[in-house]
Amino acid sequence: MKNADVIIAGAGPAGLMLAIELSLAGVRPLVLERHPNRRDTPKAGGLGGQILELLRYRGLLERFQAACPGPAPAPRFPFGGVHLDFTRLADPPLHALPLPQQHLERLLDERAGELGVDVHRGHEVTGVNQDDAGVRVDVRGPDGQYRVSARYLVGCDGARSRVRDWAGIGFPGTVYPEVNRLAQVTLTDEVSVLGNGDLDVPGFGVIRAGFTRTDHGLFGLGSSPGARSVSLYTIEDETTDYDDDVPMTLTELQDSMRRVLGVHLPPAGSTRLSRFTFKARQAERYRAGRILLAGDAAHLFPATGVALNAGLLDAVNLAWKLAADLHGRAPDGLLDTYHAERHLAGARTMLHTRAQVALRRGHDAAAEALREMVQELLTDEQPLRRMGSMVAGADIRYPMPGPNPHPLAGTFAPDLPLHTGQGTTCVAELLHPARPVLLDLADRADLREAARAWGQRVDVHTARTDRRPSDALLIRPDAHVAWAASVDEPADTAVPALHEALSVWFGTP
Repeated sequence: MKNADVIIAGAGPAGLMLAIELSLAGVRPLVLERHPNRRDTPKAGGLGGQILELLRYRGLLERFQAACPGPAPAPRFPFGGVHLDFTRLADPPLHALPLPQQHLERLLDERAGELGVDVHRGHEVTGVNQDDAGVRVDVRGPDGQYRVSARYLVGCDGARSRVRDWAGIGFPGTVYPEVNRLAQVTLTDEVSVLGNGDLDVPGFGVIRAGFTRTDHGLFGLGSSPGARSVSLYTIEDETTDYDDDVPMTLTELQDSMRRVLGVHLPPAGSTRLSRFTFKARQAERYRAGRILLAGDAAHLFPATGVALNAGLLDAVNLAWKLAADLHGRAPDGLLDTYHAERHLAGARTMLHTRAQVALRRGHDAAAEALREMVQELLTDEQPLRRMGSMVAGADIRYPMPGPNPHPLAGTFAPDLPLHTGQGTTCVAELLHPARPVLLDLADRADLREAARAWGQRVDVHTARTDRRPSDALLIRPDAHVAWAASVDEPADTAVPALHEALSVWFGTP
């Protein structure tokens, strides 16, 4: 029998991100992936939301940006049949990278390799048993059956997670009878791209850019004047249970376009063909003993553009807590906060994605009026920013212990510019090692002394900032604020509160 600290079932984005973060925290995970090679089946076409900030805080964002096959799109995002248009805002609350999922997985795989992570492809988990001491996992590999044991198992094995089933965790929710097909295709010469982005198709006529609703579904067209490559999108109600690992074909796309719009549009070629269905499901628990869930194994959302963001943030939240437990320094209940915090975040994401279902699925005059009214509301900056922050997952505030926590407690730490004795830096750079940070912004010797006993676990930095929101910030490895001292807060309240926060999150020194 082999042994590991943590076994991760699934080498998709969530599994690889979890392995990377565990490695940064000094834990060597074992990743088991049933597919023998990285999959090239197109899934998500980009990465967006709060995870981009987290990647920047890890020093990885520029690397991911450099791998994008095209320029970043204009900040304009679909939302249930309307659009969140941030093009007039200098600082949009929602950003995206045009990084297809297969490229994202390659980058994460490369980073995991740099950190020495063991990723075993072609190794399928076939059975799981757990007790108070650990988990035993049966595996079928290229050389036959074997067993591996670990302290914990994390199921990052997707929507049809077998780990979730073995753990006895319910996955309630709704399956919507609609199939979405998305493609990036090159047009044949006989199709003309008009100056406004519309298409002129011989034998059919003009197809308008944007969305066209018919009695049979929704057709979408995205193009640039003069460009021969266009985005095509169809939605139609079906009851077929498609396997996400079986790629869509051009013939399937053409058949869908004929059913929805009645058009025959033979493309010359394609650079992306993907199909996805919509489900609204959330695991009842993200933890059952020594088995935990992350990514699509924990939640499925009925809208595009949010699943990767949520799954990768799950991994970052979980990794440092698992590592603290494995290193023997986790305070009581720390690992349970993974469910408390990320289930809350998942429910928030479920709220706005279900709202998108209600917006997009109506086809009568009342539904059109609702979409028109919502789009009008979204021309105002305040509701536009609020909705963008919600979709990005940036509006999440985790519940923090203690009475009257500081307004920053539980939020993603602001990237303050910092001036230190060694020069200028920022909060993002301090979080590159994925370690906790106590940031003293007011030269508070009393707070530094209070944290001295945790010096092996928490990095203490003293700095000045031009816009000081507090006297000090205690920042967790996942870049969320665990505690903050108010400006000029007296030592008789700040020091005990800091001691309490350090104990709650990082254990007894």
